[in-house]
Amino acid sequence: MKKFTLSALIAFSAFQSFSQLDKGTITGNLETTFQYLNEDSIIGATQPASKGLLNSYMNVFYTNGKIRAGIRFESYLPRIQGYPSNFDGTGLGMRYIGYNNDFIDITVGSIYEQFGSGLSLRAYEDRALGFDNMLDGVRLIVKPKKGITLKGVYGYQRLGFIEGSIQHGTGIVRGFDGEIHVNEVVSKFKNSPLDITIGGSFVSKYQRDDNSALILPENVGVYGGRLKLRYKKFTFEGEYVTKGQDPSEDNAYNYNVGHAAVFNLGFNQKGLGILLSAKSVDNMSYRSDRTKQLQNGLINFLPALTKTHTYNLVSSLYPYATQPVGEIAFQAEVMYTIKKGTLLGGKYGTSINANFSTAYRPMRHTSGINPMDSTGVTYTSGLFDMSDSLYWSDFNISITKKFGKKFNLILNYYNQKLNNDVATVTKETGFLETNVFIIEAGYKLTNSQSIRTEIQGLFINKKIKDGVSVAADKGDWATFLVEYTFNSNWFVSVMDQYNFGNPVASKREHHPYVSIGYIREATRITVSYGRQRAGLFCVGGICRPVPASNGLTFSLTHSF
Repeated sequence: MKKFTLSALIAFSAFQSFSQLDKGTITGNLETTFQYLNEDSIIGATQPASKGLLNSYMNVFYTNGKIRAGIRFESYLPRIQGYPSNFDGTGLGMRYIGYNNDFIDITVGSIYEQFGSGLSLRAYEDRALGFDNMLDGVRLIVKPKKGITLKGVYGYQRLGFIEGSIQHGTGIVRGFDGEIHVNEVVSKFKNSPLDITIGGSFVSKYQRDDNSALILPENVGVYGGRLKLRYKKFTFEGEYVTKGQDPSEDNAYNYNVGHAAVFNLGFNQKGLGILLSAKSVDNMSYRSDRTKQLQNGLINFLPALTKTHTYNLVSSLYPYATQPVGEIAFQAEVMYTIKKGTLLGGKYGTSINANFSTAYRPMRHTSGINPMDSTGVTYTSGLFDMSDSLYWSDFNISITKKFGKKFNLILNYYNQKLNNDVATVTKETGFLETNVFIIEAGYKLTNSQSIRTEIQGLFINKKIKDGVSVAADKGDWATFLVEYTFNSNWFVSVMDQYNFGNPVASKREHHPYVSIGYIREATRITVSYGRQRAGLFCVGGICRPVPASNGLTFSLTHSF
């Protein structure tokens, strides 16, 4: 009854605002994706009982001076394949109303917010992933002085969208965050070349102890601080948080405390950019419901220290997902542009991007720990206390070269190693190592017409099976893509993914896929048909499985 009353109040308030549109501004966007799928036993694709699947969204935002309001309509009839099962039905999936002036900003209803880098709190939506962990409640932002921002949030977390209504987790989330831009607050730093921002946050969740076998903490807090520095060509960002005892399904109900730290050091000047990153995480799964797993009920966000890849053989076959239970990770990236007019730079210059990332299991010490101790603490672990157990490594290099005004070429190489026993993406056991070579070429035919091609090859390591050396998992893959742009409105692309190295000859399938698109101002329409292989779709270290499919896909996006 309370949830209905809140939704009704916000919807009524929004309606009252929208009824006076001549006095304000209305913006928004819509997106719809329809699939008609066929049975395909060769690639393991199934046809749903409804045959057709539909995901639709529409956001409407209204502002009128200091008043703002917004609603989002969602429809899953039923959801497209690969989307989580807790997306179902038709109704309002987001609604809020707010007020702000120079001193205060208050929002009631659906709240998206992030404290720092997200280690303590990140409520956000990623439609492509099927992820939405917004808070339903109240957010207050106060700016008592220029350079000082104070935030507070309080509410239930969205756990799903079932039968057309928002479903909340059982826990209540409360949080406070403060940030000070020292250069604006302290007069002596006003003209300093060193720019300083400091911040801190505290987040608490309340969930009733309903486990008769254990004594569970009903209030679990996460708190910490952060620092951001900028000095001429250098930047530094660092954040550290610690979490109280939080027994859950993720950590097998142990009573260890958790910690997380992320550090980024950057250097940037014309023609050269360097980024060094480090992360240490242990026992930092933090959910509004301790019984949930996967991506359900996550309060915080643990940034991935891996490069976001876009080529399909690299990004969706063997990607790495962040391990919230614990990982120690490092990343280094160098971007360098060889000057124009030099031997290697040529007339237009040559860009080189090299990236390396790796992740290891934290070292967990059990010396002196009694597993029968009533405290429930099962190990000790320190900041950046790393074991030699590798989870993931990725080395990649990309060289971009322009040959004249019409032709450009991109050469890519990737070497990736995944511990599939930890970050499981397939039925194979042990380590999977791949070498991927990609050539991308673009040619401008006229001012409005162009053609782009990709040739990709993925080669996987060998394994001994039944005394014979064979390719691991599904073996080697190749992808060929051609995309032709007719003008500013029309384009067509043809792609084929071929599992030419599958150890089982009868399973060396082709996956042809054709797309035709039309773009006009803020509207984009795409119609696609063909096979799509099973894989993973990942963004920022969060992944969702995408099953094999064969059929038609229609998508429409529009902004207004």
